[in-house]
Amino acid sequence: MKIAIYPGSFDPITKGHLDVLNTAAEIFDKVIIAVSKNTSKKGFLSVEDRVKLIKESVADLENVEVDSFEGLTVQYAKSKGAKILIRGLRAVSDFEFEMQLSQSNTTLAPEIKTIFLTTRPRYNFISSSTVKEIIAMGGDISKFVPEPVFNFFKK
Repeated sequence: MKIAIYPGSFDPITKGHLDVLNTAAEIFDKVIIAVSKNTSKKGFLSVEDRVKLIKESVADLENVEVDSFEGLTVQYAKSKGAKILIRGLRAVSDFEFEMQLSQSNTTLAPEIKTIFLTTRPRYNFISSSTVKEIIAMGGDISKFVPEPVFNFFKK
C-alpha cells in the first residue's frame, strides 16, 4: 500500500489545499493529511478545530485520514509507514522554500521522497494568510474555503 503524508498547518484549510489533496488521493492508496502542532507559534485556529474542520471537509474521500502530529515530519511519516510527503505549490515563489524543506527532509530520511503537486490556476492566489486577513476585515471567505470552514466562521 502506497501511503503519503500531506503535512501542514492548514490554519485554516483552503480550497487550494483540498485541490492538492484530491490529486494526491487519486494517486496514492492512502493519504494522511497531517496537521502540525507548532508549539512556538500561536495558531489562528486550535489544532483540534483544524482537524475537525478538515475531517468535515474531506468526509467524501474514503482513502484520506486526518491526524495531527508534533515534531519532525519525517519521523511522523516513518511512524505511519509512509514513504512519500506531499507538498503543494501555488506559484513559482513557493518552490524555493519547498525545495529547501524537501532537501532537509531527504538529508534526515533519504528513504522518504517529496512530491510536489500544483493547484489548478483558479486556486493559485489562495493562501491561509489571505483567508485570515479577509476574516479579520469582516469579508466573505466563501470562495476561498470549503463549506465547513465557511460555516465555522459564519457562526
